[in-house]
Amino acid sequence: MSSTRVAVIGGGVIGLSIAFHLAEAGVETTLLERGALGSGASRATADVVRSYFAGNPVSSALAVRSLEAYHDFPARPGTDLPLRQVGYLVLFTEPEQVTAFQADLPAQREAGVDVGLIGAAEAREHNPLIGDLPLLAAAYSPQAYVSDTTAIVQAYAEAAARAGATLQTECPVTGLDTRAGRVFTADGEITADAIVCAAGAWSASLVRSAGVDMPFIEPIEQELLVTDPLPPGTPDIPVTLHAASGLLVRVRGDRLLIGMGYPGPDREAWRRGVAAQVAVTYPSLAGLALHPAVTGLRDASPDRTAFIGHHPGPPAFLYATGFSGHGLCNAPAAGELVRDLYLDQDPGIDVTALAVGRQRTG
Repeated sequence: MSSTRVAVIGGGVIGLSIAFHLAEAGVETTLLERGALGSGASRATADVVRSYFAGNPVSSALAVRSLEAYHDFPARPGTDLPLRQVGYLVLFTEPEQVTAFQADLPAQREAGVDVGLIGAAEAREHNPLIGDLPLLAAAYSPQAYVSDTTAIVQAYAEAAARAGATLQTECPVTGLDTRAGRVFTADGEITADAIVCAAGAWSASLVRSAGVDMPFIEPIEQELLVTDPLPPGTPDIPVTLHAASGLLVRVRGDRLLIGMGYPGPDREAWRRGVAAQVAVTYPSLAGLALHPAVTGLRDASPDRTAFIGHHPGPPAFLYATGFSGHGLCNAPAAGELVRDLYLDQDPGIDVTALAVGRQRTG
């Protein structure tokens, strides 16, 4: 049996951010990951860091805070995280979408998001690939960057290790006794003064064993597609979302990386639907073959906002899960909040909006 002050379960970008921030604050921390670091939801991202989440100013506030941290990231000496600014464009083809944006705008601005409504002509200037859609307007936020999730995971892992955290991979957690502060793993038992669940899609059973009534949605499998090489002279474009269909695209090298919702049971039918929507939205790209780029499980909450909270101990139980695809954009802030909750410090925001409660059922 071994012991630690805090055991963090989950070695994705969220768990690694938590481990780094705790260790940097002088807290003895051990991170436990069932596989390789970043092998869960952190493996299935579009490598986009943005601040604007429509209709979700809580996630936007976390993302604004996280983006500032990414720009000041404690990476290896002399290196910076890859962050290429591209902007984020959301295409509105229905009046209700414009109305919803305008209603949401004050809360987004209060959260610190730089976003505004632009006309159809300006939207096409940002993204000349847009076809003859009934485009009414668009939301545009310059606060969006293409990054490299693998590099972020590696940088957080190195920073956490330098700060003194112990990172144990290929070490699945098989059970918890939160009343005794015991974590059972395939490699043996660990006792801890506090346990942090940051296990993403594998969080449900862990939080249940801690007696936390967290209304999870079943994990969702994400798939991103990539095109054949783009025609010569294809312009670079912002990360662009077609709001009505959920079609999200960005340039990756000489290809287009594409997401559109979730595949569901009939994956081939979903892929055909994606190809059809690409042809409608970007006619110059019709006929480009689509290929699977990456798949992975995502955790999800009913309101698409992370669960971050603290059940005081000892032993204490903390959680940071349910990011619903926002994890890369929220990770630095999540690590800071868990650290502050554990140390009983002022986190700088009202964390009650993130805790489990009846208001979080969707």
